[in-house]
Amino acid sequence: MNCIGIIMDGNRRWAKEKNLPQFAGHEAGYQKFLEVMGWARDASIRNLIVYAFSTENWNRPEEEVSYLMKLIERIIEERAQKIAEEKARVKFIGELDKFPERVRKSMKELEEKTAMFKDYTLGIAVNYGGRAEILSAIKRLPQNITQNLTEEEFSKYLWTGDFPEPELIIRTGGQKRLSNFLLWKAAYSELYFTDTYWPAFSKEEFLSAINFFAETKRNFGK
Repeated sequence: MNCIGIIMDGNRRWAKEKNLPQFAGHEAGYQKFLEVMGWARDASIRNLIVYAFSTENWNRPEEEVSYLMKLIERIIEERAQKIAEEKARVKFIGELDKFPERVRKSMKELEEKTAMFKDYTLGIAVNYGGRAEILSAIKRLPQNITQNLTEEEFSKYLWTGDFPEPELIIRTGGQKRLSNFLLWKAAYSELYFTDTYWPAFSKEEFLSAINFFAETKRNFGK
């Protein structure tokens, strides 16, 4: 497969059911993210986009948001060298200006460090919203091309412009919606929903999602 997207949902509910603090759910979710990166590589998936932090997540309690910011920093600090060794390109997708300067600097450094790798790309959607992505693209369009603008040309101005359209989007946690994720790129994506919370998502279920896609006949409206 060329590209899949994952909405990693259910960390807090997983923790609640186990009588653990919310932070334990996010920590378990981080560890699952590391596992799934490996599964995607093993399955020869060339592009993986994960929904890590949405534009709406800023509305969560301040203590939780602060923890999530530190978790994003940990991902960069702890995994930068490993990602480089695995020759994976990393792209951070979203309105990055809202992050602290030190976090933005670390993001940029990791992107630059891995920019030369082409075989596997990891997209981390942070402070991301599909509607905001489309609006941002519209604002960046040169005025002289709007008259004859094509979908392909418009797509280049998206934050996800470097990524192909995902063939499959997986959402854990039981909700059956996109929640503002990849609204433009997901037009013809197959959708796989599971009740399993993200920290409990298994390799077997990941492969079941891949098999679900393989068995789906895609006709794109024809």
